[in-house]
Amino acid sequence: MPRVTPRSDRPAGGSPLHAVVAGERGPDVVLVHGFTQTLASWAPVAADLARDHVVTSVDAPGHGGSSALRADLAAGATALGATGGRAVYVGYSMGGRLALRLALDRPDLVAGLVLLGATAGIDDPAERAARRRADDALAQQLEQEGVEPFLARWLAQPLFAGLEPTTADLAARLANDPAALASSLRLAGTGTMDPPWWAELGAVSAPTLVLAGAEDPKFTALALRLAEGIGPGARQASVTGAGHAAHLQDPVAVAVVVRRFVATLSDRAPGADGG
Repeated sequence: MPRVTPRSDRPAGGSPLHAVVAGERGPDVVLVHGFTQTLASWAPVAADLARDHVVTSVDAPGHGGSSALRADLAAGATALGATGGRAVYVGYSMGGRLALRLALDRPDLVAGLVLLGATAGIDDPAERAARRRADDALAQQLEQEGVEPFLARWLAQPLFAGLEPTTADLAARLANDPAALASSLRLAGTGTMDPPWWAELGAVSAPTLVLAGAEDPKFTALALRLAEGIGPGARQASVTGAGHAAHLQDPVAVAVVVRRFVATLSDRAPGADGG
């Protein structure tokens, strides 16, 4: 069985985000979840990768064991880097925004980058402002109604069609603090990427894999645009039969593609030699 060590028990001055570490040897990989999720959402992928990687699964700001931390994307990326150190970062949706920001701000910490269901922002200023207003309205609903009714509506979106969260994933989501989730929406939603980051993508120096579920046409198009913007160091791939949350719908396939990507890296994360 892989080693599982809570990082939240580090002394003061240690990791700013709650995290767990699984695996004893191999390249370092950090997994970052999406909005309303927690590190439990990555559990099947983490368990698979931990056979030959050291896997750190984090709770993002405003979620799970990191619910007390209120942070925008830049501050969240700083906290993420301080928690994960130099590693291959794998981020889904909101987690992809955090990992991408880290790759832009602290390239020394990102040995490789995997973005799943991610974007570099909304181009049109009016659409960006509308998204911020919509997210603020959702945040107010969260604060007034609590997590359970909000989550039921969130998962009923067409974006998540066909998704059936595991019992552990759903229980962890329901345990989230509504005020903390509301802060995440207001501080780290897509509309807060103002200006959007498309013009910055050429500065990403880490080898990058941009993933999307094959049944998610919007984010497949965004994945292609991200890979093109990053340049020769990036490539795009699809997860067959999966929608937006491909890591939940087919964790085996996602673990396979992440493992293959990490194996191709010439600049391996610390621990790649088992030391």
